[in-house]
Amino acid sequence: VQLVESGGGLVQAGGSLRLACEDPGVDFDDYAIGWFRQAPGKEREGIGYISWNDRYTYYIDSMKGRFTISMDAADKAVYLRIDNLKPEDTAVYYCAAEPANGGSSWLRSRFRRLDFRRWGQGTQVTVSR
Repeated sequence: VQLVESGGGLVQAGGSLRLACEDPGVDFDDYAIGWFRQAPGKEREGIGYISWNDRYTYYIDSMKGRFTISMDAADKAVYLRIDNLKPEDTAVYYCAAEPANGGSSWLRSRFRRLDFRRWGQGTQVTVSR
């Protein structure tokens, strides 16, 4: 799995953005794809993930509301939509993949530990006031 994020850029506060995560080489079958971010001077944090096979989504509590994870099987892509962007959303956004065959509790635990095995290079999102 070789993940590539896209869709980042400079946006004004209050706007929306949709980031994409793709792997041109393989399918996401049997994987969970997570979204994470790392703001300047801060530790990386998780946003949420989606399980490809059943489309189950999970979000960190603090990320519920403005962040939406979705997938498109035809495009073989996972998306992160961010609404009502705020300057504090400025960060590098990463997607990462983890085999989802260990069960939901196991997967959730790995996600919370930021312990997904395959990572993309990230895409920069900068929110101006």
